[in-house]
Amino acid sequence: MRDFHAHTNYSDGEFLERMVRAAESAGLEGIGFTDHCTVSERARPAAERSVYGFNLDLTYERRRRAIETLRERERTSIDIYDGVEMDYDPRDEAAIRDFLETADFEYALGSVHAVDGKNVQVPSHFRGESDAHLNSIVDGYFDALVSLIESELFDVAAHVDLLERTPPLRGRATTDHYDRVARALADSRTVPEINAGRALAEMEVVHPGAAFLEILQEYDVAVTVGSDSHRPHEVGDRADFLEAFLERHDLEVVSPPGLRE
Repeated sequence: MRDFHAHTNYSDGEFLERMVRAAESAGLEGIGFTDHCTVSERARPAAERSVYGFNLDLTYERRRRAIETLRERERTSIDIYDGVEMDYDPRDEAAIRDFLETADFEYALGSVHAVDGKNVQVPSHFRGESDAHLNSIVDGYFDALVSLIESELFDVAAHVDLLERTPPLRGRATTDHYDRVARALADSRTVPEINAGRALAEMEVVHPGAAFLEILQEYDVAVTVGSDSHRPHEVGDRADFLEAFLERHDLEVVSPPGLRE
């Protein structure tokens, strides 16, 4: 079992070494650190970058040295991967491409977190809005997700139905949305992940949901896996969940393409 999506203190997670020790205790063979990074200079994402520290473009070399230090220690028993989770907006493709080429991570996750400047994980952004407006947000999310895949900038498309975490948006995606994404993935090097970031929370959301996953299987789309852990205590429980989930489903599980090239 390898976990290709986890966070550290280089964005909004716990100290790097503690996350490694938690992965070792969980019996993982490897863990990939994919701290958040936003390179957009527009006002809203730039403010989020400042407030939450999503600035791995400024700190990736320091984190890389820390990873190398841990890799060289004899008491570190698992593989540690040097990745990134990039916020994606089509308007930022040039800046994202330049940064990824410069930083040369082992692999890169791409994520759509916002539509029309609003984070799709924040319910208060959407309460009281009309059905027409909420449906347009869902359309915008999947437009951006397909653009992310077609850009070929990323090895992994993270939590591909993220808006299912948000009650006002949950259940509004259609088979047509899922089919469109599955077709794009089938034609791309990018793979989606089975993401357990909310699987053990009250809402029990696994990304992608059952209907979406079935369509991905119809297109023979392979998947990778990520716990989306931010704290040490999350790593083991989510790894156990993912292992059981994969056993229940007939899925082709692969490493992120960057690690296979």
